[in-house]
Amino acid sequence: MWKNKNVWILLIGEFIAGLGLWLGIIGNLEFMQEKVPSDFLKSVLLASGLLAGLAVGPLAGKITDQANKKTVMLVSGFTRALSVVFMLFAIYTGSVLWMVVFLVSIQISAAFYFPALQAAIPMVVKEKELLQMNGVHMNVATLSRILGTALAGILLVIISLSMLYVLSLIAYLALFGMTWFLTIDENETTHVKSQGNKPKAASFKEVFPVIKGLPIVFMTLVMTLIPLLFIGGFNLMVINISELQDSSAIKGWIYTAEGIAFMTGAFVVKKIGENVSPYKILFTFSFVIGIAQMLLYFATSPVMSVLAFTVFGFSVGCFFPTAATIFQTRIPKEFHGRFFSFRNMLDRLIFQVVLLLTGLLLDLVGLQIMTFLFGILSLVMTGLFYSKYRQHRTTALSEQAS
Repeated sequence: MWKNKNVWILLIGEFIAGLGLWLGIIGNLEFMQEKVPSDFLKSVLLASGLLAGLAVGPLAGKITDQANKKTVMLVSGFTRALSVVFMLFAIYTGSVLWMVVFLVSIQISAAFYFPALQAAIPMVVKEKELLQMNGVHMNVATLSRILGTALAGILLVIISLSMLYVLSLIAYLALFGMTWFLTIDENETTHVKSQGNKPKAASFKEVFPVIKGLPIVFMTLVMTLIPLLFIGGFNLMVINISELQDSSAIKGWIYTAEGIAFMTGAFVVKKIGENVSPYKILFTFSFVIGIAQMLLYFATSPVMSVLAFTVFGFSVGCFFPTAATIFQTRIPKEFHGRFFSFRNMLDRLIFQVVLLLTGLLLDLVGLQIMTFLFGILSLVMTGLFYSKYRQHRTTALSEQAS
């Protein structure tokens, strides 16, 4: 795998883009802290971009399956770089409206880019290397997040907010340049078109019978909603913990601890997966995520706050590479674009609901009660999913025996 130039291009490109992404995210939080006093209003603004990405999801899925994956990544990558210009307008004019335009445009470009990326990964590595590649890819994204957030915190002290976004723009342009060097073999798609057959991506709805016919995929898809209860309000919770403890430094500690724990989880999950079934991994760490949420009831303590995010980071570091590998190996390749687009749409929808709910609950009941309630909800959902899984497994074994 490490001799494959495409692997290095994807990983280096992800690292550079991740730096740009997190420079921009920290910039967004800084801009909103100055211009938007309400947590709920902050969540509404962030949700506006997610809604735009959700709206173009079906189109993104169809185009990803019909078009060359590299072309989709190039066009969406260039659009993402261009969107940073809108944020520079927002800073220059002091207008929150321009920031909304930035959030909408960058989320639309992401709606095209990430399904194409997920569909491209199985085309550049062997199936037996997918779990390792997914883990490493997520580790690179996490490392770029750790360095990006730390770098943004340092840079905001010595340079202006607009210069921070200029650096983000440079990173996105670098990703665009790296993507040009990708070599993706799409002979199967070319073969189908050369025969004059109707493209498989004729309808976005065709992916739903595929998901329904693969119980393991459907269950994994539903299970991925549990980590989103935590991730959806991640940045708002970090801001709130910082205010609760009256400490700016705790933000850095939380992001760093969670990021390192995620990398550790994504690194060891390949070893865990050699002896443990994917579903045991998903259910175990889904349960642990619920515990991590409940630990934030003690968010006034810096140690407990960092511990909660550390436990969460390790859990999702094991959870997400396992889920991604199941999707990439079980879903037929001709449906990858539409499936990963649908998954991104589902993630965005749940993310948006959780984001709005987090902002509302932070204003109404506060961080500690909210996270305790989320923790209970995660544990109950995990128990219900596990019960359904056992029931389905028992039924399947009975059918085989008869």
